[in-house]
Amino acid sequence: MTGRFANIIVDISHEKVDRPFQYRIPEALREEIAVGTAVMIPFGRGNKLIKGYVMEITDKAEYDEERLKAIDSVVKGGISAQGDALRLAWWIKENYGSTMIAALKTVLPVKQKMKQLVKKTLVCKADAAAAKAEEFEAKHQKAKARLMRELSIQPIIPQSLVTGKLNITAQTIQSLEKAGLIEVQSEDIYRSALPANVSQGWQKKQPGKLSEKQRAIVDSIAAEFQAGIRQTYLLHGVTGSGKTEVYMELIDYVIAQGKQAIVLIPEIALTYQTLVRFYQRFGDRVSVMNSRLSAGERSDQYERAAKGAIDIMIGPRSALFTPFERLGLVIIDEEHEGSYKSESMPKYHAREVAEALCRMKHASLLLGSATPSLESYYRAQKGEITLFELKERLAGGELAQVYVEDLRDELKSGNRSIFSRRLHALIEDRLKKGEQTMLFINRRGYAGFVSCRACGYVMKCPHCDVSLSEHTDRHRKTSRLVCHYCGYETPNVINCPQCGSKYILGFRAGTQQIEELLHKEFPAARVLRMDADTTKSKDSYEQILSQFANEEADILVGTQMIVKGHDFAKVTLVGILAADMSLHAGDYRAGERTFQLLTQAAGRAGRSALAGEVVIQTYQPENYTIIHAANQDYEGFYEEEISYRDLMMYPPVAHMMAVLVLSADALTGAEHAQELADRAKDRCGAKNPVIIGPTEASIGRINDVYRYIFYVKHRDYQVLVDIKNELEDFIGRLQWSTDSVQFDFDPMSNY
Repeated sequence: MTGRFANIIVDISHEKVDRPFQYRIPEALREEIAVGTAVMIPFGRGNKLIKGYVMEITDKAEYDEERLKAIDSVVKGGISAQGDALRLAWWIKENYGSTMIAALKTVLPVKQKMKQLVKKTLVCKADAAAAKAEEFEAKHQKAKARLMRELSIQPIIPQSLVTGKLNITAQTIQSLEKAGLIEVQSEDIYRSALPANVSQGWQKKQPGKLSEKQRAIVDSIAAEFQAGIRQTYLLHGVTGSGKTEVYMELIDYVIAQGKQAIVLIPEIALTYQTLVRFYQRFGDRVSVMNSRLSAGERSDQYERAAKGAIDIMIGPRSALFTPFERLGLVIIDEEHEGSYKSESMPKYHAREVAEALCRMKHASLLLGSATPSLESYYRAQKGEITLFELKERLAGGELAQVYVEDLRDELKSGNRSIFSRRLHALIEDRLKKGEQTMLFINRRGYAGFVSCRACGYVMKCPHCDVSLSEHTDRHRKTSRLVCHYCGYETPNVINCPQCGSKYILGFRAGTQQIEELLHKEFPAARVLRMDADTTKSKDSYEQILSQFANEEADILVGTQMIVKGHDFAKVTLVGILAADMSLHAGDYRAGERTFQLLTQAAGRAGRSALAGEVVIQTYQPENYTIIHAANQDYEGFYEEEISYRDLMMYPPVAHMMAVLVLSADALTGAEHAQELADRAKDRCGAKNPVIIGPTEASIGRINDVYRYIFYVKHRDYQVLVDIKNELEDFIGRLQWSTDSVQFDFDPMSNY
């Protein structure tokens, strides 16, 4: 593209510079610069050199040409943003309320090209090497003689072996090369992103035969693909129903059509098992992208993808931005998972961005889950996306037998242990049989909710139908209960308002305490723990899962990372120790999350010929979420939950936007939050939005930055986008020196 000027987005994430700045393109750089190129530019009064990205090249000067600054240089080794990445970044900016540079950084998961690894090989004819070896020996040139002697035996030797094992210096090699006695051949190589035990000893595994229902799904999607129809599909399949086989068969099809595929998984912990299955099917045309890779490994996978050297990329959320030129299919496994929603700006959801990407690239999108998100199932019920179902396990086995244990009865009977009597007995039984047990506790759902151990009563907000969270003032030794939506608060209680019991308090438990109790109760048991503390190192996920898969442990205790997608043949018992912990997490999605977690956890038991059992421990066995999860009845749960969402105007029936104001000063932050809420009411009142707040966020201050929040609800998503645009324009006209504002659409958790 020719042109004398470039419009550039600067690498500063602030609303005041969220627009292109025009620069002159020096004649010397004219051939190097294109749309998306990373460049260094002088910026501001001090002309400090900062990074930017070229958004447009033009011959039209927007200002006096003499006043325009010139681009300083092209970033060496910088990753350029291609046209699709720029378009996708713009879509993210418009739909999630972020700066363009923040959106652009999001779609460029690799920021810098790392130095290419080079494999060097020494080559020489055997007879010539033997003759030269004798000559060097006669001259007492021992290093040269030693190398030539090796080359006479093995005419091709890796240079790393020569310098490492033969102790021959690079200078010696260079002198022999200059003399024309040896040839040094160089080959660029890529760093492997795959664990060694995935690729070593690999043999291609032939695909198994699909069931009639699996084949019907594959054929239906493939027929539409062949006809040029691209749309979004939802595959609702019970745990163990063979969703992954459907994924692989479809990928096989699109690759045969000359296309590429991206497979998103929700947790890094799932990467190992998923990679093994895909590598056995597709070999080294598969790669992985995740945060555990080194900078060099990530850079190489990005480069391989851009060059078309791989066909399939597997990974969590960021793998969606793989630079595939021929993208044909995106698969989002366990699409209901909250980890697909970004917690930092821009707060995008991978499912929504994937749809936008597929529209741009004319690709198909397949969502899969045993417990679909209400958003996806709601759209399927409305006919906006196509629904497929697999209601039976592939191996023909029955779903696990589920027991619901009422912890109130355990307390009445004198059992104060975290293990119910049934769970304790079943663990003993599995240890005797040599079978395995998984114990799950959902620490992520903990939000300090307060419940009664005697009757199960939970303290709730009278205005928002969510549980109140306990906030303790350690200095004053007092505590209060707060709603994280509207700010309602009340003093903490000493006795249960419903039954008068003194056993009303915040729920607290942890994996480490459970592990210690297991060692005490079952001293002969081999116990593994999998949580944030035990998975800090790069290969810790694979090590723990491999140990358990190899039956080197009897019991695996952990957080939500152990219940998602794993398949262990000897696991016949799953214990869910604190179902209530996520059930009352203080936000409107608590019931949905609990149902999904319980159903997914139950799905880990009895996945082979051995029958499985599941124990759900709860203080509220009568709760509709617990009942439907125990019956593994998704449709029943959906119908009941969606009616509550409709009544309270929560997603997906309506939509919600969180507006978070961050300020260095508490009073100023509160005033600005109120000012924005009033603006939304005044300018958008005719659209009848529901505005809740503003109030102090659940964590009112982080790193000395004060946080204030308000929520806007409406049944039309576009109305919220319009309100966001109105507030962004309003903020742009104000002189806020330090305050910033973040927008979050249909938030996955409260603030």
